[in-house]
Amino acid sequence: MRLLRPELLAIESCCRKTQNAASRRKREPPIAPYNSTVASFFVENFGCRATQADGAAIERQLLEKGLARGSSAIDAEVVVLNTCTVTASADQDARAAIRRIKRGNPEARIIVTGCYAQRAPEEISRIEGVSLVVGNSHKHALPTLAANLAPKGFVSVASIGVGTAATEAAPVVIGDIFAHTELMAAPVFDSESAAERTRPNLKIQDGCNNRCSFCVIPYVRGKSRSLTMDSVLHEVDSLVEAGYKEIVLSGINLGRWGNDLRPRVRFEELVRNIVENTAIPKVRISSVEPMDWSNELIALVAESPKICKHAHAPLQSGSDRILRKMHRRYRPWHYADRLERIRTAMPQAAIGADVMVGFPGETDEHFEETRSFIESLPFTYLHVFTYSSRPGTPSAAMAEQVPVYVARERNKVLRDLIAEKKHGFMESLVGKEIEAVTLTNQRDGMTEALTDNYQKAMIAGEHTSNQLVRVRLDRVDGESLLGVITSVPSAHHEG
Repeated sequence: MRLLRPELLAIESCCRKTQNAASRRKREPPIAPYNSTVASFFVENFGCRATQADGAAIERQLLEKGLARGSSAIDAEVVVLNTCTVTASADQDARAAIRRIKRGNPEARIIVTGCYAQRAPEEISRIEGVSLVVGNSHKHALPTLAANLAPKGFVSVASIGVGTAATEAAPVVIGDIFAHTELMAAPVFDSESAAERTRPNLKIQDGCNNRCSFCVIPYVRGKSRSLTMDSVLHEVDSLVEAGYKEIVLSGINLGRWGNDLRPRVRFEELVRNIVENTAIPKVRISSVEPMDWSNELIALVAESPKICKHAHAPLQSGSDRILRKMHRRYRPWHYADRLERIRTAMPQAAIGADVMVGFPGETDEHFEETRSFIESLPFTYLHVFTYSSRPGTPSAAMAEQVPVYVARERNKVLRDLIAEKKHGFMESLVGKEIEAVTLTNQRDGMTEALTDNYQKAMIAGEHTSNQLVRVRLDRVDGESLLGVITSVPSAHHEG
């Protein structure tokens, strides 16, 4: 079974193409110069927080190369599209972006990187307007390649051999993703404005050693690899010095952090070190696989006032049969045990999951198993996805593909169910006090905040963003809780 086509172009192939294209370009008219002294760039990210973290690292390195950040893809001279490929629609979004930028900024050098670039580089290289395709395997080299593409003040574009004719494929830089050892990491913020940035997201792990039958991610991101303990602590200290009150730890398979380090380190040890050895007031843990929610991790999150009371554990299906077909490493009863332990330890915690509907072979009976399973557990939110077949994955070749309209109907059923559960959870918080961090959105004399247990709150008054406050929640208003600040801690408690 082939999960990556063996004919993907290697670096040597790219170099040969570069030389040939460079010789052709000597006969082409020169490209009109831009009216700027420093080349500008713009990075547009698609997909998950891990991809956004990669994009943030690329931005940081491009700035170090001397390029200037442009205001948009339409204005920049070098545009980096950092793509996702988890669904077919993600691929479509990337192709549409290439066409949009080509129309609005025809002189731009468009570099396509990310997961879609790793999976289907030749397909992307044939799209008009693309200057260069860089797979995840060589994303660490992208800033240098981008600097070489810059139209002014850097190496001539001819030296990289970029195709401009509609029929000329762009060069591809790609290699074996499973040999990849680099981990790009830079904090991701929820605002472009430095004055409005809050809750930076720090990617500390990348890649995945699991082989879920529906998932293309291991084949475009490679083996699990971790940022070292010292590097993580250094990044956290830097964010503390910058004044941030909450950070979010993230990764492709976050609970596997440290397994590749020598000596091996457990994720629980990292979290404990952050709590005990840094001054960050709040740490939020993003998605962790259900069986990585160990008793020790649950107790640590429950007992430390510095860790947000929020647990996200991907479920995918509540049907044992479908979980086995998905190659998931737990059974429904294992999952239920983890969630019940989390709820017992943290009665007010937000508990969420990813759920997939329409997986090949999912019958009405299987779906009902999932629906009733979700109904029985203390979820406060769900991310519900409709199955999307990914080329090269085992599930793409499975029989009994579920019609799209059936999968969409099932998606709505689960979204309606979780809306009821979420509303009930929000109502249970009315009258209680809880910590929250103020965000940037202000309107009608109210300021948006995010509570420790992952609830959107609108609090009375206009308050500065990125402040840790204590809020009394007074009532539910649609998708938000309304409340008032009762205190502003002058110094946060230590672990």
